[in-house]
Amino acid sequence: MGMFTKDIKSMEDLLLHGLQDIYYAEQQILKALPKMIDKATNRDLVSGLKSHLEETTKQVQRLQKVFEKLGKQPSGTQCPAIDGIIKEADETAGEIEDKAVLDAAIVANAQAVEHYEMCRYGTLIAWAEELGHDEIVRFLTTNLNEEKAANAKLNTVALRKGVNAKASTAA
Repeated sequence: MGMFTKDIKSMEDLLLHGLQDIYYAEQQILKALPKMIDKATNRDLVSGLKSHLEETTKQVQRLQKVFEKLGKQPSGTQCPAIDGIIKEADETAGEIEDKAVLDAAIVANAQAVEHYEMCRYGTLIAWAEELGHDEIVRFLTTNLNEEKAANAKLNTVALRKGVNAKASTAA
């Protein structure tokens, strides 16, 4: 089911569908992160991914509270975008033999996930504010801020912790 379906007739429906989309996405990310952790070799990257795995669990719990505040059961709707990002990450990781280059690819793939999440949370916050759902904005904003911080940490790992430099000198 795409982002815009026949079931969406109002802004409230749109908000709920967006929440279901990000809820599904976070669930898929919870499944994908351990695989990324297993493949990563840079200790700063591994540490950052493990930390974000814990954060993602908390983000799912916050989303469950959002659904609760709206009087809805937490549920997801398939998100082809996150499925595609994760599929591409898996395929790319499977094609790279050099561990240094693989670490650089993992950073890039993780950032693609973060950017998707930042986009979704930003939109959901705007919609919730417009609809007067102030009680859920705080939860969504906390998740957005964590995604932004995770993206910044990935930048640091890539640029200052040497992942990109090491990958650039690989045979």
